Amino acid sequence: MKNLFIILGFIFFLTVTADAATVSGGISKMDMNNANQIVDAVTNAPVGNAKVSLPKYNYSTYTDSYGTFSIGKVLGPTIMSVEKEGYRPFSLTINDTIAARPLVVGITKSNISDVVIASDVFHLGDDNYSDASSGAGTFRLRSSGPYFRKTFKLGAEVKNGSNYLVIGSIIGVDTLMARSMGQNKIVNSYASPPEIFFNGAKIAEIQLNGDNQKIKIPNNLIRAGQQNEVTIKAGRNLMQTAYVDYDDIEIANLSIISE
Repeated sequence: MKNLFIILGFIFFLTVTADAATVSGGISKMDMNNANQIVDAVTNAPVGNAKVSLPKYNYSTYTDSYGTFSIGKVLGPTIMSVEKEGYRPFSLTINDTIAARPLVVGITKSNISDVVIASDVFHLGDDNYSDASSGAGTFRLRSSGPYFRKTFKLGAEVKNGSNYLVIGSIIGVDTLMARSMGQNKIVNSYASPPEIFFNGAKIAEIQLNGDNQKIKIPNNLIRAGQQNEVTIKAGRNLMQTAYVDYDDIEIANLSIISE
């Protein structure tokens, strides 16, 4: 029997048998021929006309009225991105094993105060990386440099709740922790983690590759009703002392959400 992958909210995975009438969250797969499907994460209703993209392959498609879609054959790890007006952007790193099984992806409706900083994939680093890197064979773009910086306006109401910077997907991180978790095949070196800054203050370091990583933004750093700035700095190869060797990474779907 085929396996069914369920993704709800941000990074919730579940595997069940294909002949199950109902799985966790109340999603029914009966009479759906085990098709890939995009659903509303709260109501479980199918989401039609959602854009599903595989940037690595320059491939995109749209869901039908039942929320179903096809992504074809996938070789190795790649980012799958989902976009739909009125919903928060969603990213998931998939591989050939995951792509061969039916996927049900739950996406969450956006709030009026949510801000999409970057919906496309962008590449940081210096285009100098080995085949053993966690990003080898996955990257699709050339580097735009070691830094990403973007300014945007946040509404006056955001300080009334909790605010998070969400990294939809990040690949290529070659830190010591990533190496110890088997995310790359590098033996003799490792990189410092990418650093995240909000209005000039460092708020996080990214140690692992993964999807939908949420970073809490201290409210005292937020300039409500004004322009704010996010900066991401690529890590560096800590074993290379002859010159600066930046760690190459790619990021998809960078946004700020309020809860």
